[in-house]
Amino acid sequence: MEKNKPVFSVLITTKNRLSNLRFTLGKIQYLLNRTDVECIVFDDGSTDGTCVFIKKNYPDIILLSNPFSKGLIYCRNQMLNQTKANFAISLDDDPHFISDNVLQNIEKHFAANPKCGVIACRIFWGLEEPNNTFSKEKTERTRGFVGCGHVWNMDAWRAIPKYPEWFVFYGEEEFASFQLFKKGWEIHYLPELFVHHRVDIKSRKNNADYQIRLRRSLRSGWYLYFLFYPLHLIPRKMGYSIWMQLKLKVFKGDFQALKALFLAFTDVVRNVPKIIKNKNSLRVEEFKKYQQIPTAKIYWKPQKSI
Repeated sequence: MEKNKPVFSVLITTKNRLSNLRFTLGKIQYLLNRTDVECIVFDDGSTDGTCVFIKKNYPDIILLSNPFSKGLIYCRNQMLNQTKANFAISLDDDPHFISDNVLQNIEKHFAANPKCGVIACRIFWGLEEPNNTFSKEKTERTRGFVGCGHVWNMDAWRAIPKYPEWFVFYGEEEFASFQLFKKGWEIHYLPELFVHHRVDIKSRKNNADYQIRLRRSLRSGWYLYFLFYPLHLIPRKMGYSIWMQLKLKVFKGDFQALKALFLAFTDVVRNVPKIIKNKNSLRVEEFKKYQQIPTAKIYWKPQKSI
């Protein structure tokens, strides 16, 4: 029998964001204090002293590190493949839970729903906590989940291919959702698990990495078309995706978007061999059933409690 096998594992990937990581670890300290919880932090080539900070202040955390960056998806794969826990809580370095009974709700939901492979958390995006946390939302099956706050049933993780590291950033959750669907697993949105993601979405367009984020977002969507969509739908989906970028961004003077479009297309061409190798298309009837599942619930906004 394995000694002190954890029930829960908290997985966090970080790179040069020590202040965010420090804040997050402080907020979830009450989880890390439990004997049935392990925490794995993967430092993806930081140069800001992240490893030193973890070793000094959190000696019980399992610290993994890359001497140079290998990407978010590589790190997530490594952590998920290493943990022996039953359930893996995946967080970025800038979200934390603001709901009570986190672990109890996770264990209870998986026990009551054996086909549930991933729990998608309710997520509030903003620099400050919401003025209230009340929600009328109910638990429901969804098509996807958000990377910054979700929980894996590790039996489901081991039943599907690992995240595609050649995506680099963006799209891995959608990749997993298709694979889970093919294997008969479900994704459930559980609003009782409430996460505060401390980011300012509106300011991202002005960030220096806007173009590379758009490029990666576009190409990951296109990868998914070629990997999973029935063949006859791909040209129309590709054409619509390109047209909307032109209409909403390029024709309005956003020439960073034009460059991102071109580079994303070259990425797809370059990765054709990987697309062919990993192709797992849904049949037409499968795709129709998949499309009937509600889309991922990404952004939650405060609601009136009365």
